[in-house]
Amino acid sequence: MSNYANEINKRRTFAIISHPDAGKTTLTEKFLLYGGAINLAGSVKGKATARHAVSDWMEIEKQRGISVTSSVLQFNYDGYCINILDTPGHQDFSEDTYRTLMAADSAVMVIDASKGVEAQTRKLFKVCVMRHIPIFTFINKMDRDANDTFELLDDIEKELGIATCPVNWPIGSGKGFKGVYDREKKSVFTFSDTEKGTKEGETQEVSIQDEAHLRELLGDEAAEKLLDEVDLLDGASAEFDLEAVQAGELTPVFFGSALTNFGVEIFLQHFLQMTTTPLPRKADKGLIDPVENEFSAFVFKIQANMNKAHRDRIAFMRICSGRFDANMEVRHVQGNKVMRLSQPQQIMADERKILDEAYAGDIIGVFDPGIFSIGDTICMPKEKFCYEGIPTFAPEHFARVRQVDTMKRKQFVKGIEQIAQEGAIQIFQEFNTGLEEIIVGVVGVLQFDVLKYRLENEYNVEIRLENLPYEHIRWVENKEEIDLTKIVGTSDMKKVKDMKGNPLLLFVNSWSVGMTLDRNKGLILSEFGRNN
Repeated sequence: MSNYANEINKRRTFAIISHPDAGKTTLTEKFLLYGGAINLAGSVKGKATARHAVSDWMEIEKQRGISVTSSVLQFNYDGYCINILDTPGHQDFSEDTYRTLMAADSAVMVIDASKGVEAQTRKLFKVCVMRHIPIFTFINKMDRDANDTFELLDDIEKELGIATCPVNWPIGSGKGFKGVYDREKKSVFTFSDTEKGTKEGETQEVSIQDEAHLRELLGDEAAEKLLDEVDLLDGASAEFDLEAVQAGELTPVFFGSALTNFGVEIFLQHFLQMTTTPLPRKADKGLIDPVENEFSAFVFKIQANMNKAHRDRIAFMRICSGRFDANMEVRHVQGNKVMRLSQPQQIMADERKILDEAYAGDIIGVFDPGIFSIGDTICMPKEKFCYEGIPTFAPEHFARVRQVDTMKRKQFVKGIEQIAQEGAIQIFQEFNTGLEEIIVGVVGVLQFDVLKYRLENEYNVEIRLENLPYEHIRWVENKEEIDLTKIVGTSDMKKVKDMKGNPLLLFVNSWSVGMTLDRNKGLILSEFGRNN
């Protein structure tokens, strides 16, 4: 076993997912507070006067108070080195979240106690299930009036199709929120509100067997209700089974309030015991073990202009195996090039720290001169294998893009291509015509606003967007066998090509897809593009 096995085994890498406004960013800040990475948690709401969330760095995020890109945060706690991938909650940016989940070993799902499972949670959850990612649930905002606890659990089981196992249980909610009952310790932990942004709060622990003390602490009514619920719970909920958790079949559930800081550290401690060290990953030559294999990584995100002064592009990589050394030579498999990774860094919001070394489980950002694509594999020079590709999701909204000042053609093309390489938008051109007409496809309409904002602010280019009626896109799978000029389509079909010259068809109506297939024998269409 290598001498860096200890470093790798200390790593825990997880993504935080939730619906917008469930309190995910507040929870992330509180984790950093416990890890000593920040001294005072800021207010997270997007008000002009407030301190912005530590993990939001793009100007538009600060103005709107929503996260539109995923941030990577690292901190140490209790002997562990923890990498948090904070993801956008807003559904219009879900594609960024899908890719981020590819780089995580587990996911923390934050649910608002007054709302239960919301639409976006459902969508992201399906990706976790597809990848068999262990899911840990933190039911937040218990300091506000919450839904019935049994109903919340029922909601998760019904909506997401996963069994739940409450690790602790809330005592009241809103103004009546008194604390939680720890099922393993059979103790009640009460809480008093902490000062905003600090760690300390008064917590008392009382055994549930000590009924007199319990009634004195909680009041007769709350104590009575708790004792009844605990009886019910012990008979009704799933047994805790670590194997089922790690297979993504059972989610441990915790209750608390990130805002008042109650239940956060309890959750963090349990979570670290239940999660695994970095997991082996699938490549075309089989599973790559994090400890047994030398350095390897894959690119899951590209971000341009994180530093406006330098107009730079950062490729984010998840290290899958071995130890990374800043001086080592590595192979970029897709480019078939041996190189040194330039300016390897760890990024916390817009602050950066240049790294000498990193280990399997860590996320690093490296300077990208324009050679990396999402899904690319990096490994040692003598190796040559590829990690599984990351699927490209089909856009659902399309618009024609025109620049206002035609003299700025060069900046316009550069800007739109760089933003497209990040994977947030996809760009297409008319088939068999020049570059003049650019069509942009996005998963969520808010991406159009971000595109417009970024082209103006980062590339000094003003654009006009003209919405197009297309809603369905299909890649031509067997382009070598089909003469594209001869495809007989429907009146609502448009032929386009992507950045790599691959042919695609756009349709207004879903039934047109079937009709086009019927009219062109041998044509094979696909809903997903390939990154590799």
